[in-house]
Amino acid sequence: MALNKRNIGSEKERIAGQYLEEKGFTLLEYNYRTRMSEIDIVARDKGVLVFVEVKYRKDLSDGHPLEAVTPQKQRRIRNAALCYLEDHELFPDQTAIRFDVVGILGDEISHITDAF
Repeated sequence: MALNKRNIGSEKERIAGQYLEEKGFTLLEYNYRTRMSEIDIVARDKGVLVFVEVKYRKDLSDGHPLEAVTPQKQRRIRNAALCYLEDHELFPDQTAIRFDVVGILGDEISHITDAF
């Protein structure tokens, strides 16, 4: 059975999660959803709450995966992060947060800390 895009995305998010755990992150949640957006991974890196966007490309024919996090996508992720903070009764001015991007190109993983 061929994998559909959602299954491939979930698989790559798990790979990114394992990668982040190996770097010392504590994973809190996969696929936090709001009406308007989704955050692929919510994690903690030391004292910082990290919202992680995961992008995958099998090759460069559609560009590098890190290029796919457009300003529009960044805005949706920021809005979803605010919803996450509200849902978990955390206050933006009292919680250290960061936005990271993990790009997977074939089998190569790239991680941009504090991407936007």
